[in-house]
Amino acid sequence: MTTAAFDIDTLRVTYGEVVALDDISLRSAPGRITALLGPNGAGKSSLLQALSTALVPAAGTIRIFGHDTRRQPALARRRLGLVFQERTLDEDLSVWQNLWFHARLFGLPRHDARQAVNRLLAQFELTHRAGDAVSALSGGLSRRVEIIRAMVHRPGLLILDEPTTALDPQARRRVWDDLRRLRTEAGTAILYSTHHLDEAEYADDVVIVDGGTVVRRGSPDQLKAGLASSRVLLSTADDALALTSLAAAGFDAGPHSAGIAVHCAEPERRIAEVIAALTVPVRSVSVRRPSLDDVFLALGAAGAEVRR
Repeated sequence: MTTAAFDIDTLRVTYGEVVALDDISLRSAPGRITALLGPNGAGKSSLLQALSTALVPAAGTIRIFGHDTRRQPALARRRLGLVFQERTLDEDLSVWQNLWFHARLFGLPRHDARQAVNRLLAQFELTHRAGDAVSALSGGLSRRVEIIRAMVHRPGLLILDEPTTALDPQARRRVWDDLRRLRTEAGTAILYSTHHLDEAEYADDVVIVDGGTVVRRGSPDQLKAGLASSRVLLSTADDALALTSLAAAGFDAGPHSAGIAVHCAEPERRIAEVIAALTVPVRSVSVRRPSLDDVFLALGAAGAEVRR
């Protein structure tokens, strides 16, 4: 049986009398990408801190590639790469120096450290920026360098807390190109938290946490398939009359901001049937499939801080 990249069993985290996480059990195989979703205060940060050995749980166990984080924290940390939400590069050093000192901190001999830094800079197509001062880097480039730094010692699990916060769309896309390359080329397992629900589509597994517990888990397709929200959206010359016709034909239809929503499985196949039931001209027609936004909203976990 393959050793799990991370194996969490009945985890409980408390801050005094406050229970941040309660009875959390999760497991992921090497090479898989896991997204962690939830509103502010749901327990995401506590979970990532416990996994990174930054805090000791009140109960339960965490194993990183078989190493218990409570009994073998040093061995567990060697298999971890960490990227924090805040910028943590030393701005007084160059890109190359930041990577070099991190490699040496993890005990890589000088020759191996030099090879590792040069290899990663080439892999990420950043060799030409090796001598640049970190203080001169854009937010997106700084984030990419932080990901490279986290990979210098060849960890099997990369943990990222809000990896694309405050980045523009182009920089976000480049960061995700890098992360998917790591999974494909190095077999790195990735666990990340995000408020960008579209970024959860990159994951093999999506874990939704609320109130300190796991409220849903599955692949993006599995979570969306559990919703009855596939629909045909229509705009007609007379929506009120169209609704009457659709109801008479047995369709589950109702008002929508676009005009009319006809709820049905496999909406692409029902478009012709829906239109045939109408006695008024159709102005527009489209299909709407469930998204992870719908999953999140259906759980009642979305707040104003969640954005697409």
